[in-house]
Amino acid sequence: MSTMNTIGRPTTPNAVTSKPATLTGGRGLLQNEHLIFESDGWGKTGVDLPEPKTDGSDLGDLVRKDPIGLPGLSEPETMRHYVRLSQKNHAIDLAIYPLGSCTMKHNPRLNEKMARLPGFSDIHPLQPISTVQGALELMDTLSHWLTTLTGMPAVALSPKAGAHGELCGLMAIRAAHEASGEHEKRRKVLVPTSAHGTNPATAAFVGYTVVEVAQTDDGRVDVADLAAKLGDDVAAIMVTNPNTCGLFERDILEISRLTHEAGAYFYCDGANFNAIVGRVRPGDLGVDAMHINLHKTFSTPHGGGGPGAGPVVLSEALAPFAPAPWVVHDANGYRLIEREEDEAAQAFGRLCAFQGQMGMYTRALSYMMSHGADGLRQVAEDAVLNANYIKARLSDVMSAAFPDGPCMHEALFDDEWLKGTDITTLDFAKAMIDEGFHPMTMYFPLVVHGAMLIEPTETESKQELDRFIEAMRALAGAAKAGDVDRFKGAPFHAPMKRLDETRAARAPVLRWTAPQVSNIAAE
Repeated sequence: MSTMNTIGRPTTPNAVTSKPATLTGGRGLLQNEHLIFESDGWGKTGVDLPEPKTDGSDLGDLVRKDPIGLPGLSEPETMRHYVRLSQKNHAIDLAIYPLGSCTMKHNPRLNEKMARLPGFSDIHPLQPISTVQGALELMDTLSHWLTTLTGMPAVALSPKAGAHGELCGLMAIRAAHEASGEHEKRRKVLVPTSAHGTNPATAAFVGYTVVEVAQTDDGRVDVADLAAKLGDDVAAIMVTNPNTCGLFERDILEISRLTHEAGAYFYCDGANFNAIVGRVRPGDLGVDAMHINLHKTFSTPHGGGGPGAGPVVLSEALAPFAPAPWVVHDANGYRLIEREEDEAAQAFGRLCAFQGQMGMYTRALSYMMSHGADGLRQVAEDAVLNANYIKARLSDVMSAAFPDGPCMHEALFDDEWLKGTDITTLDFAKAMIDEGFHPMTMYFPLVVHGAMLIEPTETESKQELDRFIEAMRALAGAAKAGDVDRFKGAPFHAPMKRLDETRAARAPVLRWTAPQVSNIAAE
């Protein structure tokens, strides 16, 4: 006789739950894997290289005298190494990736196919303009989609990430104040307490003093505090909308009016554009500059510090200061404006050596065109629906940080419901790993104690959401039932067990060194 557990799977009463440790470190189909340098040996290589035709004597003292230090692996060993590592990673192709404020959505394979088309994947930024007309047309078309969706007249495509986009927007704002002769007196940027950490960091990097704006009890910008801090010494405000608490700023038009009345510019962090794309145009809200994370809203690959793109849309007031390059189309075809002269005389300069990330442009435009305007609107609607479904299904077992009213694209919980259990947000997140789920964003935003920020995105089905919700409810029940050991020792089933995270952060081991081998004489 079997029963059903809380996640709906059959269980056998009195089943043996303890399992013997394996002798190899592998577990079934999951193989144990060492560091790649530990697999080195016998000078193996997966590639045969011809002997060099010259001896390198013309390099003088620059000729390498020691081994290069790379591990020697054959092709099968190399392939297995990386496949085994991939099996230790959580990924959006494996299960829901509920990081709040990060929008970890499915990347359609159609986008990947388009990005690999000859003419996009194999071009060089220094090719003659006449040989890359198709690529420039794609950039021009992408620009049209971005300006149309945001209601803004201009866009800079070249920024490589969200924070790079913030830098672009604030540099355009600084250039505008310099052009009007007000830069020396406007040295402050106002930032809400719940802002992404990159906002104040970027403002400080550009040379501004950061002033914090308070938040109301319902998780939104305190307009009275903002008004009190606005003045002729403020260059800009930086507001995320929908904000990091997963809420739409109800007073956004008043925030915009007060900002412009004070002679400042309104920078909007576009990290959460996915929640309103196709439904709200930031330009209609009075936004002057906003970066758009293509990976968050338009499904290009996310992060890794590498293939990012964070285009910045600009208002009419800031458009003349946009950085080069940008694409123009005339009777002679497509060309790039690359120098600070003529129509680009007021451009503040360049942000990167060339034109940005063509692979990301191709993927993003593929996503836009495959959805169409109505499909992008549904993206926002489904993202908000999914987040509210999670909030509704979990609010009776977990405490919503802002329980009154719906949320936008993410559901935010605090740790109030864990009081008296001796279990922390971190403990709960570690136990989620044992259940096969990547933890949600923890302890952010900082304005919520023990925050648990969950963003399901629109690409998750109800079946997958229910699977995640039932696991969360089961864990919440275990926490409230006093099963502390399940949480304090978690994760038990992950390749790496509970770490000393403080020590790992303060004293990381960043380089592998070969163990010392000592010769011991026989006795």
